[in-house]
Amino acid sequence: MQIRILIVDDEPAIAESLSEILRAAGYEVAMATSGEDAVRDAEKFSPEILLTDVLMPAMNGFELALRVKEMLPNCRLLLFSGQASTAQLAKEESERFTRMGYRFELLPKPLHPDALLKVLEESLTRAA
Repeated sequence: MQIRILIVDDEPAIAESLSEILRAAGYEVAMATSGEDAVRDAEKFSPEILLTDVLMPAMNGFELALRVKEMLPNCRLLLFSGQASTAQLAKEESERFTRMGYRFELLPKPLHPDALLKVLEESLTRAA
């Protein structure tokens, strides 16, 4: 059975390139370009991993991660951002997630494909 990954980025080109990389590596991938679409997709797709951008309009990646985690408690959360300004937000959200018993990993953007695949393997190994 393939591991299912839901990729979310409001920049379609980024979401598409990540999807291609992960499909080529043998993952089953669904892609969304908004938090709202991702919530609907998560209900249908039931991903084992959520890979989402942090800064998106309407619903940011942290809000999305919480919604998905409430629906799918075993889903692993990987968030990525290319903005240095997300550091404070990530610290605050990390504290909130910890209080709720959740954890996430924050990755830099852009992320080299080999580094992304390594992070995914490590995440799956830790959760096993």
